[in-house]
Amino acid sequence: MVESLKRTPLYDVHVAAGARVIDFGGWEMPVQYTGILEEHRAVRQAAGLFDLCHMGEFRVTGPQALDFVQMMTTNDAGALEAGQVQYSMFCGPDGGIVDDILVYREKDGFFLVVNASNTAKDFQWLEEHLAKSSMAGGVKLANLSDDYALIAIQGPRAAEILQKLTPTGLSALGYYHFTEEKVHNIPAIIARTGYTGEDGFEIYITPAQAAALWHRFMEAGQPYGLLPIGLGARDTLRLEMKYTLYGNDIGEDTTPLEAGIGWAVKLDKGDFIGRDALLKQKAEGVKRKLVGFKMTERGIPRSHYPIQVNGRTIGHVTSGSMSPTLGENIGLGYVEAGYAPVGTRIAVEIRGKGAGAQVVRTPFVESHIKK
Repeated sequence: MVESLKRTPLYDVHVAAGARVIDFGGWEMPVQYTGILEEHRAVRQAAGLFDLCHMGEFRVTGPQALDFVQMMTTNDAGALEAGQVQYSMFCGPDGGIVDDILVYREKDGFFLVVNASNTAKDFQWLEEHLAKSSMAGGVKLANLSDDYALIAIQGPRAAEILQKLTPTGLSALGYYHFTEEKVHNIPAIIARTGYTGEDGFEIYITPAQAAALWHRFMEAGQPYGLLPIGLGARDTLRLEMKYTLYGNDIGEDTTPLEAGIGWAVKLDKGDFIGRDALLKQKAEGVKRKLVGFKMTERGIPRSHYPIQVNGRTIGHVTSGSMSPTLGENIGLGYVEAGYAPVGTRIAVEIRGKGAGAQVVRTPFVESHIKK
């Protein structure tokens, strides 16, 4: 029996808008509306609206909530003050990435946002480790994924558009901070975060309010050039910033140190799952690294394409596309560490032939986020 695909509260809105819908990790999600190029440029030049309702949300409370989050995540949650957000990861004992997540520090606990396709796996991961720990009596876990809808607005005009729907100023809300506020008279959590390299906000509301808020955003944003954005443009936007995508660039077979996101691993904070393996890998040095590259010959790099030097395979592509901002073909891939320096000439095997490429500095385009 084939399991039916899940739908977000905005599914009918997307269909009515003419979106092309695809299966994305078990969810029916819009891949594009007017076209990837137009949607990508809208986010870089004006603003775009994203349906992220499929993401998972957990809450961790209780007197030992901090101790538990510290044990389960790589970053230092103890450094957070209430109202701050932190990029972090769950890792396995071998240092492999179980998921990359956002950690919100609330007054009385933590709010964790996880990747949609990993929601069930992640919650089970937390439950199993809590049950085996000495903290079981001091921590309460709740899977609130069905209680929240998530809409993101990203782009240089995002703050102006959102400000039209909120009673208080947003200028005081710093990057990777959040607040509780009403948006179009709807109670919401507003976070100044995103996955595009542009200023923007992620807004958590109840599923019942999602469609009304989406329509209100589109109405308020129309004079500013706001467009709805599908998964296609979301992918090219994050690729230009070298933001890793779980299941493509990172996973249980890769470590944060190999992926270049070791800055979200605090090895000196105390023990956490995966720490010993990551300490060992750091001491020995990684054998492969995730690099960004540009094609110097024709061809678009795709996931799993071999990366070669002098005909020898030294790695593989994890993500690749034409960059709408640069008008060049770009990609990410793991290569043997000796071939990771910027300027290294490589080749990507495309349809049986090696096409020239070169390792470059990342991000591929400049971020416009004021930190």
